[in-house]
Amino acid sequence: MNEQSRVLRRLLEGGVHPVPGVFNAAVALLAERAGFPAVYVSGAGTANGLGGFPDVGLLSLEEVARHARYTAEAVSVPVIVDADTGFGEPLNVTRAVREFESAGIAGLHLEDQENPKRCGHLEGKRVVPVADMVRKLAAAADARRDSDFVLIARTDARAVEGVESAVERARRYVEAGADVVFPEGLQTEAEFALFARETQAPLLANMTEFGKSPYLSVEAFGAMGYRLVLFPMTAFRVAMKAVEEAFAQLAKEGTQQGFLDRMQTRKELYELVRYGDWAALDEKLAGYE
Repeated sequence: MNEQSRVLRRLLEGGVHPVPGVFNAAVALLAERAGFPAVYVSGAGTANGLGGFPDVGLLSLEEVARHARYTAEAVSVPVIVDADTGFGEPLNVTRAVREFESAGIAGLHLEDQENPKRCGHLEGKRVVPVADMVRKLAAAADARRDSDFVLIARTDARAVEGVESAVERARRYVEAGADVVFPEGLQTEAEFALFARETQAPLLANMTEFGKSPYLSVEAFGAMGYRLVLFPMTAFRVAMKAVEEAFAQLAKEGTQQGFLDRMQTRKELYELVRYGDWAALDEKLAGYE
């Protein structure tokens, strides 16, 4: 049993909680240090950062699970994983749930898009029939070895069928075994409020940048009754912009001395990744005969 799954369930019982997206274990450590109660292994961040791929479902279950495991082993807060469309049909979903459970993940979300999936804030999305998604969620619920493992159902139906259809899908998904509902691509504050009124389950809001949703604060979502607010690509976008600017300066000037003040120092990095703990363990093990 995973204690972090129980912690995540306690977070869902009350209050609203910001959950930053992380694209590697070191960034997860920074999120934990900053005091966030959970972290999110973003599908886009993983695909973009690990493979240099767009977020269209190109990574395998094995690749995503291994990446997520590093994060779960690094931090002591719950880790939520983006499992896209479940890596296939209901049988594949069954294996995915068990792989992520064994990796120490506290919960995952599945979405109702057709493959190849698209970023949730792009045009041209297509969603599967409700019955197909219900089968996947039922398979996921049955596959759990730990009853506390959290299943989040994401629906992209707002962009395809309208907000009322998305609400109806959410109801069906909860009946099928989803613990949390994630309405993707809502376009107004009123739509977020409608979802909160009409859905009898904990809700997750997605605050990605440069998308279709308005920028609302964690406090505003809490007032509506949302429990989790994702910031899936915030760290990735900030980091990529910083690296882009640093590389441009390095290419121009041939030295990094002009931006040393924008770097994490060697000491700070070593402290973050617990270099001293590993060195102490190495010394201890070296003393054994």
